[in-house]
Amino acid sequence: MQLVFATNNLNKLKEVQALMPNHIKLLSLKDIGCFKDIPETQNTIAGNAIQKAEFIKANYGYDCFADDTGLEVKALNGAPGVYSARYAGPQRNAQDNMDLLLKSLNGNVNRNARFKTVIALQLNNKQLTFTGICEGEITTSKHGDEGFGYDPIFKPKGHNMTFAEMDLNLKNSIGHRGKAILHLVNFLNT
Repeated sequence: MQLVFATNNLNKLKEVQALMPNHIKLLSLKDIGCFKDIPETQNTIAGNAIQKAEFIKANYGYDCFADDTGLEVKALNGAPGVYSARYAGPQRNAQDNMDLLLKSLNGNVNRNARFKTVIALQLNNKQLTFTGICEGEITTSKHGDEGFGYDPIFKPKGHNMTFAEMDLNLKNSIGHRGKAILHLVNFLNT
């Protein structure tokens, strides 16, 4: 089986490739000649994932899947949520996003948060979605050099390390994207 993963994020691609079984050949956007910025104009995480998958299927004809992820912080009423990548502005800078989030939570004792990933699959002219959630909390400062995005300030529940301090195997086994991909892989294997 061959599937396109609709992302330009090489870190996401690396995480997902590590979880895919050998019988599924994963193609990147580069592999199919897609160098466009895929629209993400929906107001929900699921909506953005569906929009990206539909874009690839409609414009390139490939069976594919796309994901969207948001960090939902309880004290900020679920923000940054669907705007996680652009939280500090359209430049999509992870350091700026983390700095703004830490500033927004400064002095707040409620640091509960969760990562939510939704994967939209376009396969054989059908559409399905798979969700993965990882509960945790926002740290008061950045820790670790692994991962990407908000990983240096997100500590998963039951662990005393941030995602950025974990190796990829541990992060994938407990993380939101890993859980969503597991649901996808289980479906593809049936």
